[in-house]
Amino acid sequence: MSQITHNRGPVMYWAFDEGGGDSALESLSQSRDDIQYVLKQAEFAEPRDPQWRQGVLGSGLLFDGYSTYVTHSFEKGETTGNVSELSIEVWVAPRSYEWGEGGKLAAIVNRYNRESKQGYLLGMFRHGSWSFQLGLEGGEWKELWSSDGYELPKNEWSYVSAVFNGNQGEMKLYLNGNEIASASLPQGSRLAEAPGTELLIGKNNHSSWLARAFSLHMFSGIIDELKIYHRALSAEEVAAAYREVLDSTHGGVHPSLKYDEIKLDRTSLRSDRHRPQYHVSPPAHWMNEPHAPIYFEGKYHLFYQHNPLGPFFHHIHWGHWVSEDLVHWRDLPVALAPEKDQLAPDGIWSGSATYDADGLPVLFFTAGNDSASPNQSVALARSTYTLDGDSDLVRWVKHPEPLIVQKKGIGAFGDFRDPFVWKDDDGWYVLVGSGIEGEGGAALAFASKDMLNWTYKGPFFKADIQKFPYLGPIWELPVFLPLGTDKQGVNKHLLLVSPVGKGADVEVFYWIGQLDKENLTFVPDREEPQLIDVGDFHFTGPSGMVDPKTGRKIIFTIAQGDRTPELEYQSGWAHNGGLPLSVYLRDDGRLGIEPIEELQSLRGEKRLSLRNETLAEANVRLREVQGDMLEIQLEIEPGSARQFGIKVRCTPDGEEETLLYYDAKQSMLLVDRTKTTLHPGERCGGIQGGKLELPDENLKLHLYLDRSMVEAYANGLKSLTTRVYPSRKDALGLEVWSDGELTVKSLDIWVMQAIW
Repeated sequence: MSQITHNRGPVMYWAFDEGGGDSALESLSQSRDDIQYVLKQAEFAEPRDPQWRQGVLGSGLLFDGYSTYVTHSFEKGETTGNVSELSIEVWVAPRSYEWGEGGKLAAIVNRYNRESKQGYLLGMFRHGSWSFQLGLEGGEWKELWSSDGYELPKNEWSYVSAVFNGNQGEMKLYLNGNEIASASLPQGSRLAEAPGTELLIGKNNHSSWLARAFSLHMFSGIIDELKIYHRALSAEEVAAAYREVLDSTHGGVHPSLKYDEIKLDRTSLRSDRHRPQYHVSPPAHWMNEPHAPIYFEGKYHLFYQHNPLGPFFHHIHWGHWVSEDLVHWRDLPVALAPEKDQLAPDGIWSGSATYDADGLPVLFFTAGNDSASPNQSVALARSTYTLDGDSDLVRWVKHPEPLIVQKKGIGAFGDFRDPFVWKDDDGWYVLVGSGIEGEGGAALAFASKDMLNWTYKGPFFKADIQKFPYLGPIWELPVFLPLGTDKQGVNKHLLLVSPVGKGADVEVFYWIGQLDKENLTFVPDREEPQLIDVGDFHFTGPSGMVDPKTGRKIIFTIAQGDRTPELEYQSGWAHNGGLPLSVYLRDDGRLGIEPIEELQSLRGEKRLSLRNETLAEANVRLREVQGDMLEIQLEIEPGSARQFGIKVRCTPDGEEETLLYYDAKQSMLLVDRTKTTLHPGERCGGIQGGKLELPDENLKLHLYLDRSMVEAYANGLKSLTTRVYPSRKDALGLEVWSDGELTVKSLDIWVMQAIW
């Protein structure tokens, strides 16, 4: 055990030197304090102990930001007395900051009741600020806050000391051995005890709750060497304790921390039987839409909406992946985070990427600032590539002012987000998701000659909400891509939008049409919008790019998980990306879609290949094949069958199964999930699907199974994305299905490999 001794030592001390296990020793009482951690009782993965990391002395405990905390209970009737002096010293390395819901602190250590003005609390707030708070006898509540410039930096060690000296009438904060804040109190003040309250490390005694399942105000990062004294440490003692750690273990310099020691680690979720393994996903916790794809110096970059604190929607950052082939991705540090500024202190929302005049990548994002009206504006960040040559593009610097601030009369005021930008020889253009009051969703168009000064050009395209009420009052995530020329030599483009708001069908709708560049408007070939994907709410949040290497037009989406908050809490992750899709203009004028061909690099063993078999013969062969990470290519000649397709994720007794099928009479591509799962908490169920016209064509299904992901691509025209969470581990079988005679023209199945 590592320990620093003082003349009058601590009354409680956690060295966190265990380095493993699910308890932490409080060495004075010899109490083994339980560490709460969600994956200790993992329902869908192998149970795991809390995560331990290198500390400043020995090991430290990594707090995941939403489920990890330590509980220290006191014996019944045990009191600490109303003390006149209290000191806390601790080493902390924050990984993320929280938004600060309700003005509450993310607790480092606390035993308090704010309402009754009792006890004490040391914790962090927005953007790295921190505070020591306590209740005094007589009913006063005192707060001492760090001053500007003394925030606790992310991914670095800080030595934090908080001192209450009621006899002298003062409170003090120290950072890395130096006093940074103080406050006067009445001399002779005494701390009011919080009876019946547990001491918690890493969790606030009085957390706010989100979505029924998530306790906010949890510490995210590593804690080490926590000591509590019932006396006031002097400035000399605080400085000496800091120097002792530096001199004894770190060669006299402040302890360093490698990013790999504190980063979100995806290995703890690898055994989760529902978590996709060859789709993009954050290392852990929450994501929503992937966006801002860009190619630079031989690498593809893709960003995503991310909450690094836990698997819930809150305080959004930009996560970041990089790839050389659009298939195998690497996790990189958060690219953009809310900061203590007037640009985007409350969230970094979706956007896109382009190149500046020098060909360097820039990011356009939605800046969230709740103190402004509207609270959404368009902002820009530049890579530091010219300074550091880092082709991973890890570091980004925000332009200090918003580029475009919505004015009244421009779109639906207060809904103004998700800029999609592109560049041509004449300058830069951006579409912003919004609406037109009383008319419906709209993409608003702006143009610029220098990328910094923008002129509003009017609605690029807008909905007729009377004709198409499902297009909703607001559009998010507009995407505009060139498709090339049709057979008549007319230049065509693709516009994608995602409707939201009252009455909206939250899917990805598209139109093919022409760009009127002079007026910066879009003229669709057909007024009625189309769907790429006919699954229900699992293929959303579009983004897109023109691949400079191949000229392909590639779109990315989020594959919504559609689980309850309780199950997302238990699992430790929420959502992932869909497979990248190549979209193109077919000879018949329709939109062609297909997964990118690079996915073939993930094929492992070929498990089955058959041609021209009857239904019965094909199913005999299929008994040999099982799996939840498969690629399947199937062609069916219907014969007398009117409904036909394939069952996946089947248990041997058929108790659980998911059926993907085509209804020729109705011209519908459908998924039947009525028997997908017996788990009482899962939402997946019912029958979903949509129109697919296949006159005189065989059904050609291209399926990807990736644990809970099921993606079906039909005849290069439509996709159907859905989620399945079977309760049984043996739900791994396959079966071709129909209501009549058919011929399996071809069936090929490969095992797919993980990308992480």
